[in-house]
Amino acid sequence: MAILIGDTAPDFTLESTEGTIHFHDYIEGSWAVLFSHPKNFTPVCTTELGYTAKLKPEFEKRGVKVLGLSVDKLEDHGGWARDIEETQGAALNFPLLADTEGKVARLYDMIHPNVDNTLTVRSVFVIGPDKKVKLKIEYPASTGRNFDEVLRVIDSLQLTAKHQVATPVNWKDGEDVIIVPAVSNEAAKSKFPDGWKELKPYLRIVLQPRG
Repeated sequence: MAILIGDTAPDFTLESTEGTIHFHDYIEGSWAVLFSHPKNFTPVCTTELGYTAKLKPEFEKRGVKVLGLSVDKLEDHGGWARDIEETQGAALNFPLLADTEGKVARLYDMIHPNVDNTLTVRSVFVIGPDKKVKLKIEYPASTGRNFDEVLRVIDSLQLTAKHQVATPVNWKDGEDVIIVPAVSNEAAKSKFPDGWKELKPYLRIVLQPRG
């Protein structure tokens, strides 16, 4: 059964490079990113893990815990971590889960039999503090993920969870946003006292709320 946006992220217990992870306990009260890798010592994933390690301060600033997942053994993760640090200039600084039996890969529908029966695809799940899946992206094995985009989406998710706004195409933090149609003009006056620009009754542009 596929995991869909809005579903509760399945709980699991798994060994990692930072000890045993009880997923729901580990992410309690935080946002989380769970992303999978086809296997250890793969070139594209090596670049992804190194870049994600460099981004750790950005994730922490947003209250996000990051977890990687590979179907290889825990004892193999150490050698890969050394390769990542050597080639990418950043040491692994978040848990890398060892899903040797593919339990979590199957739980999160990360294996596509029409591609490969054992290797996980490059899945990304963003999970909110309510443990609900907020975003799901899948990439083919040949294409590296864009973690700047993952951060951008997290900015949008956190902003829109707090305020009754939506973010337009290619939006970045600090840019104007859209008042959602569910907010009437009357209600919008109290929410956005500085006013807004109405392009259409359903398209009202407003400065990004702060706080």
